[in-house]
Formats: sequence, structure tokens, C-alpha cells
Amino acid sequence: MIRAGLAVLLLLAGPLAAQGVAEPEYYRGEPYRAPVPETLTGAVVVDATAAHVLWQRGEVAFVDVLPRAPKPVNLPAGTIWRDKPRLSIPGSVWLPNTGYERIAPETEAYLQDGLAEVTAGDSGHPVLFFCLEDCWMSWNVAKRALEMGYTEVYWFPEGTDGWAFEDYPLEKIDARPGEPGT
Repeated sequence: MIRAGLAVLLLLAGPLAAQGVAEPEYYRGEPYRAPVPETLTGAVVVDATAAHVLWQRGEVAFVDVLPRAPKPVNLPAGTIWRDKPRLSIPGSVWLPNTGYERIAPETEAYLQDGLAEVTAGDSGHPVLFFCLEDCWMSWNVAKRALEMGYTEVYWFPEGTDGWAFEDYPLEKIDARPGEPGT
């Protein structure tokens, strides 16, 4: 099991910076960009070094949950809107807008389908969730995955900010097809 080998790595990597944020009982709402807790009950919290080792092993599904920037409501007629490109961890699957406190049934189905796809329908397959540093979206989705019955869940609270800081590779990725509202 990957968790056993990771325990030694986590001890060597050191603890994440103490932020003094309590783990909430339920999903977190706005503001989503705010200090996050050090824990997520039932998940293994990893830093950039540990996430990179898991990525190199290629045995963990990496799931990016950064929300898609909303289209401004008052764009003048005829204005062309282009989504901002997402630079993410190579090989990741992007499931945008799945990390809000409350999600529509269509968005929950999109998340469930995406997770089933990246884990080949195996709720025991290891899966790692991330977004940006100090972003509650990944915490919320990792918690949802645990509640859906996924048993080997990793949460990477530093997200692509911490990954880029370590100079690990990033690549442009597209959202998984079927995203509600697109």
C-alpha cells in the first residue's frame, strides 16, 4: 500500500507549516482562498515533496479542482470570452467547480463520473486532490471523495503554487469533458 511507504517520506519531509485553522465538521464556504487546516480526517496530507514522489511513482490519480473563472455577466454584445488556460501537474485530470461548499446534483454527478474514470471504478485506488495554496476547494473535494467511499485519499494543500515553487513541471490541461454549464 502506498500509505505505508509514504509515512517515512512524510517524516523526512517535515510537518506542514502550522496555520492554526481548525478542521471544520462540514464543507467550507466563502472565502475559499483563506488559510486551510493542517488536517483532513481520513486523508493523508502531503507537501510538495511527497506529492512529487507520488507523481513520479505513477500509481496515484491526481485531480485538480481549481474552479473555472466565471464569465463576466456584463460583457458587451459580440465580446469573445476565452477561458484562462490552466497550468497544472502533468497527467492530472481537471474537474473544475467541484469544490464549492454546495454543488448542484449535475456537478456532483460530474465529480463522481470523473473520479470513477480516474480510478477505473476502484474506490480503493489512491487519489490526490489539489488546487492552489490556501484554497478550500481541494479540501472540500477530498472530503467529498471520502464520503463517497474512497479509501486512499491524499490532500495536497499547497497545490500548484507549492508545486511550481519547487520547480516541478507544469503543463496546460483542459477540463474533463461533460462539465455542467459549458
